[in-house]
Amino acid sequence: MSFKKKLLSRPVLVTLALVLVIGSVVGWRASQAGKDAPKKADDKVVLEFTPADVATVEMRSLVNTIQFAGSLSPVNQTTVKSKVPGDVVRVLVREGQSVAQGQLLAQIETADLQARLDAQAAGLAESRAKLDIALKNRENNQQLLRQKFISQNAYDTTASISEAAEANMRSAEAQLRLAQRAIDDATIRAPFSGIVAKKIVNPGEKVGVDSPLFALVDLVQMEIEAPAPASEVPSVRVGQPVTFRVDGYADRVFEGRVERINPVAEQSSRSIMLYISVANRDGALRGGMFAKGQIVLDKTKPAVVVPATAIRDEAGQAYVFTLQDGKIAKRAVKVGASEPQQGMVEVKSGLESGLSVVSARVSGLKDGTPATMKQPVVKPAGESNASNAAKAG
Repeated sequence: MSFKKKLLSRPVLVTLALVLVIGSVVGWRASQAGKDAPKKADDKVVLEFTPADVATVEMRSLVNTIQFAGSLSPVNQTTVKSKVPGDVVRVLVREGQSVAQGQLLAQIETADLQARLDAQAAGLAESRAKLDIALKNRENNQQLLRQKFISQNAYDTTASISEAAEANMRSAEAQLRLAQRAIDDATIRAPFSGIVAKKIVNPGEKVGVDSPLFALVDLVQMEIEAPAPASEVPSVRVGQPVTFRVDGYADRVFEGRVERINPVAEQSSRSIMLYISVANRDGALRGGMFAKGQIVLDKTKPAVVVPATAIRDEAGQAYVFTLQDGKIAKRAVKVGASEPQQGMVEVKSGLESGLSVVSARVSGLKDGTPATMKQPVVKPAGESNASNAAKAG
């Protein structure tokens, strides 16, 4: 009897042990589930934005512009040419040298021209002497005619001789002026103040009439020739302001104005040439530089503006998401003019200057969602130098 009880007690003990183990596992899972459930319910997702994702609402004017590109050239530029033939005896300037109006640039040999001038001067003196004799004869014959000592025909002959002598003297005077002008033209002077761009002639060379001697430019006033599409030209007006940059002056913005508009389109490109005047008082700009800029068509009054990427649309209603008091806030707005070149849009109502708006195209944003700005990591002073020194060591 005792042996049977002993045999029966072993499976009962195993069963009881299994029940206790299973019960403890189930109880532990239930307790863990009870602990995790309220924790998950209480947790909320907090969005974190970087400064690149957010823009500040600002107050400024929007500018409507069209882009252009073209080459700079001096308004006043010329090729100084020889007006008389001869040998060049002196050249007084070189490339890059500034010259004043009337300054001597070169001298052409004048021996032959001086001899011609002397001959013309002598011829004029002879003509004047003949004219004096002819005038005296006419005066004497006029008195004789009054006294009827000579006929009218004799007096008319004397008068004709004096008129011919007077005409010869005027011709001699003109020839003398031409000879003097040739002497003056042998002295080459600057027609205006500027800079010598090219020296073409050297001392000892023989030049003829219209031989090029120097290229002279004036950099005070420059001009840009910029082609514009015919579709944009109706918006361009003479006098509109222009801003542009050139290679080599990346940080400097130059200003100009639309001076002229070509009335005829280019046959090859169907574009219309715009001429933009630029004051270059400091001489920073040079001929041949390539300019890229924009023509200001119109400018709005100062207003609230945001990046175009911050504007969203839902069923025809424009709105933005702002960051306020640690949360996302949805605001309906009314938009106005836009500035496509800078990607900005005017907001007529719904926003105030200084607010932060989400400019990044982030999907799934909802009103009231917790949000925060990621603060930039600021390294302690000297940390980078210490780390570099450690690496170097």
